[in-house]
Amino acid sequence: MPMLRSARLNRPIVLVVEDEAIVCLDMVHWVATLGSVVLKARNAEEAIALLDEHPDIQLLITDIRMPGSMDGLRLAHYVRERWPPIKIIVVSGMIDTSQSALPKRSVFIPKPYRPQDLWAALSSLIPAPGPRPMASQAFLPF
Repeated sequence: MPMLRSARLNRPIVLVVEDEAIVCLDMVHWVATLGSVVLKARNAEEAIALLDEHPDIQLLITDIRMPGSMDGLRLAHYVRERWPPIKIIVVSGMIDTSQSALPKRSVFIPKPYRPQDLWAALSSLIPAPGPRPMASQAFLPF
């Protein structure tokens, strides 16, 4: 099982699962800016393959709506069962998402959100997420 080289530099490894390319690029940018090594997947199948390949992934960030055999909520529950130590952040613009629908020990961030919201969620789950973004930084465009 390959380990990511940058994991040796004590940077958290985060897997972002998002099917919208522009949203994914923005999320990857902010997570990397906050001090993490970032892997990305477009759907649950790609995410599971990366989780199998990289046992050093510490955190999953997944959108709820995505194409494929399972949505992000089902992916989050699957990850919680198969890889219990992995921290999970679920993001969605769906207003009706309730905390009770999420896996235990996970965090929900409603869209749209600011880099500061992402930083707060990351810092509550993994060590040293990097410097807090300034309040003047723009909202993420989703």
